[in-house]
Amino acid sequence: MFVLGTAGHIDHGKSVLVHALTGIDPDRLTEEKERGMTIDLGFAWMKLPSGREVGIVDVPGHERFVGNMLAGVGGIDLALLVIAANEGVMPQTTEHLAIIDLLGISRGIVAVTKKDLVDDELLSLVRMEIDELLDPTTLAGAPVVAVSAVTGEGLPELVSIIDSLLESTTPRKDMERARLPIDRVFTIAGSGTVVTGTLIDGSLSVGQDVEIVPAGVRSRLRGLQMHKSRIEVAQPGSRIAANLVGVATTQLQRGDVVVRPGWLKSTTMLSARFRLLAYQPRPLRHNARLSFYSGAAEAIARVRLLEADELKPGESGWVQLLLDRPVAVVNGDHFIIRSSTDTLGGGRIIDSHARRLRRFRPSVIQALEIKEQGSTDEVLLSLLESRQPLSLTTLASASDLPAGEVESVMASLVEQGRVVIIGQSEQRLLLTESGWQRMVDKAAGIIRDYHQKYPARSGIPRVELGNKLGTKAQSPALLAGLVERRIVVEEGQSVRLPEHKVQLTPAQQAQVEVFLKSLKDNPYTPPGELIPEADVLGQLVARQEVVKVAEGVVFSTEAYNEMVEKVTGHLRKQGKVTLAEVRDMLQTSRKYAQALLEHLDGRKITRRVGDERVLY
Repeated sequence: MFVLGTAGHIDHGKSVLVHALTGIDPDRLTEEKERGMTIDLGFAWMKLPSGREVGIVDVPGHERFVGNMLAGVGGIDLALLVIAANEGVMPQTTEHLAIIDLLGISRGIVAVTKKDLVDDELLSLVRMEIDELLDPTTLAGAPVVAVSAVTGEGLPELVSIIDSLLESTTPRKDMERARLPIDRVFTIAGSGTVVTGTLIDGSLSVGQDVEIVPAGVRSRLRGLQMHKSRIEVAQPGSRIAANLVGVATTQLQRGDVVVRPGWLKSTTMLSARFRLLAYQPRPLRHNARLSFYSGAAEAIARVRLLEADELKPGESGWVQLLLDRPVAVVNGDHFIIRSSTDTLGGGRIIDSHARRLRRFRPSVIQALEIKEQGSTDEVLLSLLESRQPLSLTTLASASDLPAGEVESVMASLVEQGRVVIIGQSEQRLLLTESGWQRMVDKAAGIIRDYHQKYPARSGIPRVELGNKLGTKAQSPALLAGLVERRIVVEEGQSVRLPEHKVQLTPAQQAQVEVFLKSLKDNPYTPPGELIPEADVLGQLVARQEVVKVAEGVVFSTEAYNEMVEKVTGHLRKQGKVTLAEVRDMLQTSRKYAQALLEHLDGRKITRRVGDERVLY
């Protein structure tokens, strides 16, 4: 399925020509019919001699409605530039052609309308003017056909050329990431909200769940129509109407995009290659605030020039566009920049979810050029290098490539040793080989510093390591990768380097000996004042030499096991025990008996029932 879009100056006969070709009046608004002027987008379709159908988007030609024109021209396969023979090239002719050129539309036809109003000599002059106009653009060499919508002269030839050009036009690929940029929102009685647009990059099916971005609305496709006929599946390149379930028209607007849920995220910062039109009288200055158009979306953009303080007419340069509202675009999409009265230029989005870049940095420009011209491998590696670590899903979303393609490329890069995968399943993360080595060095340095600062501790807490790495959300996967590759050793909630051994000072070792002797001399009533500092005590607990049952109450492991056996043995025989009975049984004080029982409750060995304990 293909879409043809008109372009041209006001009153050059675009809508009349569409009506003559299709029998459909594209001017649907009352005001348009009263004023005889197209204001908003109009739509029609026709069947060609080959049997193929083509959708037609008719755009307004008045300079005040160029914004509406831009909403319809972005998704077309073939441009029909309309120039009236009695007027020739006019201001909006030039502007619309510039837009076609900036959008990279390379297939087109020029229809010289109102042939019946001029003689052959004037028609010849108009043709010469057109050839000169087209020469520096993407439509250079496009066929030119003189027609009259009134007499019908030239219309069969025009239809034949349209059919021939579409015969050699490659259909849009199904990249499994369907996008329907909304150019019209309305309500049909008994059906509810309907949106229209040109479907790109994928297919949509009736009954399918969808998301509208950046509106943030979820819905389902109740029905699909193409050329007023119901269809079950819409293919890429189709001009369709989609009936949405559970969505009010007030929740949507032109420029929103219907997609399969989850894959497309809106953005407010883009990196792009921009070209200022050569006929502009003034340069574009850094930080200019202008209007941004892409697909059917519109926003105000602050244009940051990355290589200079101004861009001269006819020059291209790298820019960042900071938008005043979110838009849903992907890498490779074209855009147009306008002032309040004129189209200034446009270009192609290279990074649809950019970070703020520093100006006048050769490394920044080099990275952008790699993304623009490089292979898929290079683009993904460059993106990964700037944002790692990333999940496969996030990388696919950021690159605007199908997940299957990204997964295949990543598998090849892993095999080549250029990418490292860490973690498992949903926690799996990707890093470049150099990025992983930097992460390893950083983690080892953090842990080494911790060991030097706290030599009596077994290692750094896992949470603290994650915080210091600055990757708290990804720390489980990163830690798993470090452990799997034997870079670190995990002990409980701590992490250490493989070569690390706890080192006690002579003073600490003497303190330990005194403490352990006190536990042996007073197994059930250990003196609390001899308990060593936390780090040293932690080591004794880790070596299972002592058991800490409460703050200030520590037993030797041997004494603790004896007390547990006595209490549980009593419970197995008697079924219950009181605090007083435990105190007398162990010949200790209430303080130690209570601490022991509360500890056993916490371990779910015993359970308190009133003033007594029973086995859990």
